[in-house]
Amino acid sequence: GVAITIAAYQGGVCGPILVGVIGRALPVHRGRFGISVRWSVAERRGSKRVFHVGASKMSSYDFDLLVIGGGSGGLAASKEASKHGAKVAVCDYVTPSPKGTTWGLGGTCVNVGCIPKKLMHQSTLLGESLHDAKSFGWEVPDGIGHNWDTMVNNIQDYVASLNFRYRTDLRSNKVEYINAKAVFIDEHTIELTDKRGVKSTKTAEKFIIATGGRPKYLDIPNDKELCITSDDLFSLPAAPGKTLVVGASYVALECAGFLTGLNQDTTVMMRSIPLRGFDQQCAEQICAYMQESGTKFIRGAIPASIEKAASGKIKVSWKSSTAEGGMASDEYDTVLLAIGRYALTEQCNVAAAGVKVSSSKKIEGTGIGAGSHEQSNVPHIFAIGDVLEGRPELTPVAVQAGIMLARRLYGGGTAAMDYDLVPTAVFSPLEYGCVGLSEEDCIAQYGEDKIDVYHQQFKPLELTLPGRGDNASYVKVIVDKTDSERILGMHYLGWNAGEVIQGFGIALKLKATKADLDALVGIHPTSAEIFTTLSVTKNSGKDFQAAGC
Repeated sequence: GVAITIAAYQGGVCGPILVGVIGRALPVHRGRFGISVRWSVAERRGSKRVFHVGASKMSSYDFDLLVIGGGSGGLAASKEASKHGAKVAVCDYVTPSPKGTTWGLGGTCVNVGCIPKKLMHQSTLLGESLHDAKSFGWEVPDGIGHNWDTMVNNIQDYVASLNFRYRTDLRSNKVEYINAKAVFIDEHTIELTDKRGVKSTKTAEKFIIATGGRPKYLDIPNDKELCITSDDLFSLPAAPGKTLVVGASYVALECAGFLTGLNQDTTVMMRSIPLRGFDQQCAEQICAYMQESGTKFIRGAIPASIEKAASGKIKVSWKSSTAEGGMASDEYDTVLLAIGRYALTEQCNVAAAGVKVSSSKKIEGTGIGAGSHEQSNVPHIFAIGDVLEGRPELTPVAVQAGIMLARRLYGGGTAAMDYDLVPTAVFSPLEYGCVGLSEEDCIAQYGEDKIDVYHQQFKPLELTLPGRGDNASYVKVIVDKTDSERILGMHYLGWNAGEVIQGFGIALKLKATKADLDALVGIHPTSAEIFTTLSVTKNSGKDFQAAGC
């Protein structure tokens, strides 16, 4: 038998209320990493004797939960699990980029993604506003320049403050931070290698893999030596100069957009369509606006070779992405690759833990057990964020999924993450916000004859005096004609797109119809109010350009 003493407290105030432990031999289960003990307790409440039966686990694991990856999702999950009493650690390590760039705790979004990206986008917007200000009566002198060094230093100082805040936040939430690269040895053990090369091992009962991804390269000679990615762009010590952006992703268009706005000669090379997976009418309208604003485009092309030119610049030769067309070349100061990202699963050797991955190297959620969508094929190993197959690669998605997973594992929660109808925004020069399906996906899923598309092109009031952006902005609402015009997708091109579409996102969650939009009173004068007054459908063939305010 095992002799145990149990003390119980009520609210931490009334003191011990236990009066005895039933004297009997308690069954003991010895597992690989710990001992489970069945126990029974007798408690006296007045004249009554109440019995309690349960189990206690004396674990020899180092942690209840070990999170691999200190990005937004991993941090959120670790803190939530700790709040519910779990002993938690976060392992985070950044392998330097081929250019040697590294960063602190917080993951891609904070260090080399959303945060610095939007701040540089904001710098571009401020530059445009300086020009617009003249038409509003402000006597702005000509020839105002931009200082790249000042912008980058201020952005990096802010990012560093976030890194520090995340570390202190982990400490205050009683989560251990381990700054080391974690690699699975077996399903319950990881090997840690710190920046000095010192190795150690840790064990855990459960794991959450939240390692995210890194930018892809072209896999041609000199690509890593001569090109940069978004890992490097936001901390460049000097302005990039004449820049070729390779790719058509939202990262490519966002970076090309703010570089043009910051007076850098910028060209985008696209293999095929822009913003794959997004509404193509909206994507092409973004490209048209960027081209009018000075960004150049090379379509249907892929780099064939990259080399150092005699001038000291980078010579890029490209060929057509189809069978037609010959070769062409040009020289650039900077070549930025934005051709997609790969999941960091092989880098932490998930195979050693028995975790299966898809052809894209992502972990496929099984949808069973407490892990639900985030459950891998190994019952105690879970995945959140960009390493999870078929889920939106968005920071808020990883954060919410991580919190909800931790609540199910340690807080008695039952709610699973809803990955459907997630609103998102692209911070291109003409911002784009959307929620729900694109027009192409609506046609594919419902049939062209089953949907209607309400739309309108307009010019924001703020641009009327400067005299730019004629009919650049656009809204689109796609409805299911067979289901009371239930809204299938909402799309917005214009200023403050993220702020606008965030508010309308709840409408699709609640299965709003076009009649619900019509019954909503708009706020005037705003761009968002156009959603409440849409009357022209594509099928009608009527003019969809706004007249008046």
